[in-house]
Amino acid sequence: MELTGLFFYLVSILIAGGIYALLCLALNIQWGMGGLFNAGIAGFFAVGAYASAILTTDVSAKHLGGFGLPVAFGLIGAGILAGVLGWAVARICVRLKSDYLAMASIGIAEILRLVIVNESWATNGSLGLAGIPRPFGEFVSGRSADLVFLAYVWAVVLIVYVVAMRLYDSPWGRSLRAIRDNEVSADAAGKNIEKFRVQTFVIGCAFMGVAGGLSAHYFRFLSPSATDPLLVTFLTWVMLMAGGSGNNRGAIVGGLGIWMLWSVTEIFVNRLPPEWVTRSSYIRMLLVGLLLQFVLQKFRAGIIPEKSPPIRFREQESARDGRAR
Repeated sequence: MELTGLFFYLVSILIAGGIYALLCLALNIQWGMGGLFNAGIAGFFAVGAYASAILTTDVSAKHLGGFGLPVAFGLIGAGILAGVLGWAVARICVRLKSDYLAMASIGIAEILRLVIVNESWATNGSLGLAGIPRPFGEFVSGRSADLVFLAYVWAVVLIVYVVAMRLYDSPWGRSLRAIRDNEVSADAAGKNIEKFRVQTFVIGCAFMGVAGGLSAHYFRFLSPSATDPLLVTFLTWVMLMAGGSGNNRGAIVGGLGIWMLWSVTEIFVNRLPPEWVTRSSYIRMLLVGLLLQFVLQKFRAGIIPEKSPPIRFREQESARDGRAR
């Protein structure tokens, strides 16, 4: 029984780690590729979570819903709504420099939190939404449902990873990194900087919304406390910095690795005296912060840093083409 409990505890860590890996991939598109400092991750995560929950739950007099759509459609709706909101925010804020964009995104996330708490007709306020379905819930139940959801989450992570890699290696991705590294030169080369940044922000926000939807379906209950900026925004940034900003594999490694460490620290923190347990979340943040300092001292660009693109000269490419002929 103990081994079974340990196994399913590991399954729960891998599920939550997959959701954080998805958040890190989304943030890596915005920051690692585009240089956009989004400090309002929790807001877009919350929008996606509530959108997917409302689209998939049954009729209730306590909140908006009753659509009863499959989970896949709920996640698609979560991504679309978070992406549309990201577009509206980007149109206004994307011209701001990194520090001001961070402050603006924090403010927007707080506005969204207050809307969720106060508009109880739609979200049931602080009482939250219950009865959120899981994928294939009519076929599996109990602990088997956790295994199915684990496969579901990592299938979504794999899809987003493939999309992110395609974007990274595409002409669009190369243009975006050129804007990130030298905005003046990219503008002189004729790149539409605002257009690229808006697109980047929208794509990242859409994936954050999908991550929020997965979180809602995993816990099957959703309240405003589930989108705490400390656990969503701050922790995601730590994960990306530790894993390697600009590298999609580093984003996944950072998301999964830091979450496993976060989960393990819970075991040790709970053994502290009672007066310290009430401050456990802050103690764990301190430990994670110290770990980040250690990682960045040893690996300045993260565990798996971004690789510099190979420099190719036209003469070399012409000679290679000639040999190929």
